[in-house]
Amino acid sequence: MTSRLSNPHFSPELAAKTTIIDFTVTQGGLEQQLLSRLITKEQKHLEDTLTQLQEDVTSNTKQLQSLEDQLLDRLANVVGSLLDDPEIIEVLATIKNKSKEVNEKLNESREKRIEINAQRENFRTAASRGAVLYFCVVEMILVNWMYNTSLAQFLELFYKAIDNAPKDKLMKQRVENIKVELTWRVYRYISRGLFERDKTTFKLMMATKILIKDNKLSSADVSMFLKAGAGIDDRNKIFQWMQDKTWLNLKALSKHRFNNDNL
Repeated sequence: MTSRLSNPHFSPELAAKTTIIDFTVTQGGLEQQLLSRLITKEQKHLEDTLTQLQEDVTSNTKQLQSLEDQLLDRLANVVGSLLDDPEIIEVLATIKNKSKEVNEKLNESREKRIEINAQRENFRTAASRGAVLYFCVVEMILVNWMYNTSLAQFLELFYKAIDNAPKDKLMKQRVENIKVELTWRVYRYISRGLFERDKTTFKLMMATKILIKDNKLSSADVSMFLKAGAGIDDRNKIFQWMQDKTWLNLKALSKHRFNNDNL
């Protein structure tokens, strides 16, 4: 049984009798997926090398486990003293050498993976921007169901942004170009299908989410902007000439720390 609802409510009886699996993409998971796709487009050899390394690590780990199982099996079935059985001594020596060889390969793979991941991280900010933009688009469904956009549509925009972003010899500038092109392309594509009254909402969502991801704003700052003094109950207004709403906003503002500032 499947459902396209983002947060379906199943009865306790059904939940107790079944295993419920949520296949909804998360922001962190999408960021990793976009990072892999971006590197495949930009530096395919890095992604191919990483994939091959992962296969080698899996293969070597299985081989190491197999050697340990063989050793345990031989030791469990040995008859008499270990020293009186030349075959078991030979098997022990062989397994020891192979185990050492496999461990060396695993250590080498770990070092290469660290090196490759360091190079992949240079593209992280572009993938992160893509994940933020996708969830901005998805959340517009809460405004109007007509604004529903699939991940396949978004990936098409993502690839076009990579292809059309200006090239640059500096990797940092190239990544920045991709971010700018992607942001503009997504904004233009989605705005084209929005009612005029909802365009400002989408702009605000994009701006605040990008600033939060870049650590220039916090979620509390955005909450302060949207709610201000609405959540405060303070009847000790000092200035009678001031409106109650203005007083509550002022109180909320005086207690808030923007982006965790001490002031």
